[in-house]
Amino acid sequence: MAASRKSPSTERLPSAIADCLGRYLQTGDSLLVGLSGGIDSVVLLHAIRPLHLPVTALHVHHGLSKQADRWTDFCRETCAAWGIPLTVDYVDVERDSADGLEAAARRARHVAYGRMAADWIALGHHRGDRAETMLFNLLRGAGVRGTGSMCERNGRLLRPLLHVGREEILEYATTHGLSWIEDESNADIRYSRNFLRHRILPAIARRFPAAEHRLASTASRFAEAADLLDELAQLDLGEQAPRFPVLVDVLARLSEARGRNILRFLLTSQGVGIPSEERLREALRQFLVAGPDRHPSIAFGHWRLTRRRGWIELDSD
Repeated sequence: MAASRKSPSTERLPSAIADCLGRYLQTGDSLLVGLSGGIDSVVLLHAIRPLHLPVTALHVHHGLSKQADRWTDFCRETCAAWGIPLTVDYVDVERDSADGLEAAARRARHVAYGRMAADWIALGHHRGDRAETMLFNLLRGAGVRGTGSMCERNGRLLRPLLHVGREEILEYATTHGLSWIEDESNADIRYSRNFLRHRILPAIARRFPAAEHRLASTASRFAEAADLLDELAQLDLGEQAPRFPVLVDVLARLSEARGRNILRFLLTSQGVGIPSEERLREALRQFLVAGPDRHPSIAFGHWRLTRRRGWIELDSD
């Protein structure tokens, strides 16, 4: 179904994917592609096929849309046609989550990824997603780590399309005659990300045509800065293991900013969402000034930091 003449962008996209995978995969490594059925993941899976890697796919069924079963059927049919083994994971999404349905669905997907045994998991996020995520997290008041959170590699998660734009993905899909599913919720601007995608970012791009490139580039620099802060935290921990519980004395000998940096690093390392800077600052203050007979405790979400016998411990409710 491919067109007879390929444009430069449809040649560049497979090259970008191959370059990314080549930086991380070793001979024999298994690769799993997160397949939602949307254009981004369909293009990613299609462009990976010619690389002749041991690839499988995972479709996460959230059950949030009346069309969810149809999306699953589409993914099954696509993978069957392409000869790619598919796993479907039916997840339960916390519909009344305090941080919103989008965040709850994302957590459920990552739980599903964690159940998979593949060496690497490739996701279809692209440059526009990175710019959008950076702006979204910036408006939420996220710190350096949150603002640069979408990076090419995060553990075994890879984003081979992160330097590719939406228009290149659409052109590739059109050139190769691909089909995909349109999620009707993507047009609902009641969701903050959709509002940014459909209303705010296009308005910014009209005034600043290179906005997507620049926001994505800035996100990359934030991610780099976050990595350097993690290195500083590990140096400041010294012989203390990089996990909770952590000795209060380790934090007491540092500046307040470096103490908070250690708490952020330890929370992130254990997969815990970081509380606001105000709560983190107040938690550190209480831990450092409390008398030995006191046990200050700071709750955030389902987690709680508590000082006990000179140690700061992390517990879940």
